[in-house]
Amino acid sequence: MTAVCPRVLSIAGSDSGGGAGIQADIRTISNLGGHAMTAVTAVTAQNSAGVTAVELMTPDMVVAQIWAVMDDFGADAIKIGMLGSPEIALAVADFLKSVRNKPIIFDPVMVATSGATLADDRTIAAFQKIIPLSSLITPNLDEMQRLGGENIASEYTVPFLVKGGHGEDETLVDRLIGADGELERWEGNRIATRHSHGTGCTLSAAIATCLAGGDSLSAAIGKARDYVRASLASAPGFGSGHGPMGVPKA
Repeated sequence: MTAVCPRVLSIAGSDSGGGAGIQADIRTISNLGGHAMTAVTAVTAQNSAGVTAVELMTPDMVVAQIWAVMDDFGADAIKIGMLGSPEIALAVADFLKSVRNKPIIFDPVMVATSGATLADDRTIAAFQKIIPLSSLITPNLDEMQRLGGENIASEYTVPFLVKGGHGEDETLVDRLIGADGELERWEGNRIATRHSHGTGCTLSAAIATCLAGGDSLSAAIGKARDYVRASLASAPGFGSGHGPMGVPKA
């Protein structure tokens, strides 16, 4: 049974600028009526201009955070973002083997909006242990290519939401694909703003929260897309580079 206030665990990195990562997840989950819990995988020093330092947690510390909240509060959905190392990715995969009947949204974060690398080749290879244990994978166009291209969807039973925001067209298309090809698509005009830091984190956290609240996958994706678009439209304009999005009015 879903809790009255959906409990969502975010396993991701911290963004000191507040635009992405754990900070974006907490903001999104809370604004959508959920209770946000966290397992921090890395601490980053970053702002709208870029990432200047990254310090990873140990895999043991990441797992300790996970079980601290799971053993006491439980969770109705799990969102996974930046993992930072193959060791952390494998530790999270081991935890996921114990999860039953809960939505697991995996956003395979590889590069920050500023261009900083957040996952090396070994970490991306370790993602293959997490993908089959997930309910939905949310790569952007570049991340999908680094995972092996859209053809890899035929190797899994889990669907991929391939996000079109990194495309060049004015009409952006997000495509839900599975083993048999495209399942559904959503289109929208590009919102003209450079303050788009945290779009992927926000989308995946919103999907997880909506699924935790009982929505179908299609409905959750649609609501999450609307939330991200409203966040882009309400960006406060902070920072000299790719600044954070805003918080839409309820």
